[in-house]
Amino acid sequence: MNNTKKMTTTGLLCTLAYVVMLTKYIFPPLFSAFPFLQYDPKDVIIVIGGYIYGPLTAFVISVIVSLIEMLTSSSTHIIGCFMNIAASCAFACVASAVYSKYRSIKGGVVSLVIGSVCAVCMMMVMNYFVTPLYTGMPRQAVADLLIPAILPFNIIKCVLNSALVLLIYKPMTRVLRRGGLLKSTNNYSARNANVAVALSAIFMILICMIALWIVNR
Repeated sequence: MNNTKKMTTTGLLCTLAYVVMLTKYIFPPLFSAFPFLQYDPKDVIIVIGGYIYGPLTAFVISVIVSLIEMLTSSSTHIIGCFMNIAASCAFACVASAVYSKYRSIKGGVVSLVIGSVCAVCMMMVMNYFVTPLYTGMPRQAVADLLIPAILPFNIIKCVLNSALVLLIYKPMTRVLRRGGLLKSTNNYSARNANVAVALSAIFMILICMIALWIVNR
């Protein structure tokens, strides 16, 4: 029964992550000067899956959603799929691995910080070596974009995703428990802890909005 619930919940999270991913084709890019840098919020759902069941589940969701995206909506094919998996795993798998060792509010925040650092470093390397393969851009042209565009984009993306994880993790797990898909737990149960998490997330989102306004001026 527990395995069935886990598979059902994982499938639900895969579906939700894919639907959330599709929003990147609706909303404008974060940086108007660099339209190829599209914000993709699916990592929020992947992290939550990893927080619930561990980093292996985060990896599975990353692979499944990236493969479905490649087959249905992506124009970058296998190379883009590979980069999506690398980016999602660097953020979600690392964050969920840290959180599995320190299941607390502080552990959640620290895990997101570490995951964000890993994801930013990973995407700097991946963009330098892989982006020229599917865009046709010279590697030097990509290198010239690393600091003014790719670095701030990935920092803002990770901060936004971290803030959204803090905002919706508890409500989403509460819904899953009410649906009988998760066992009851006391994590994040204190009211003052919830307020602290919400305020931290809102503050992070405001910082990102200010950064975007400055970059797009």
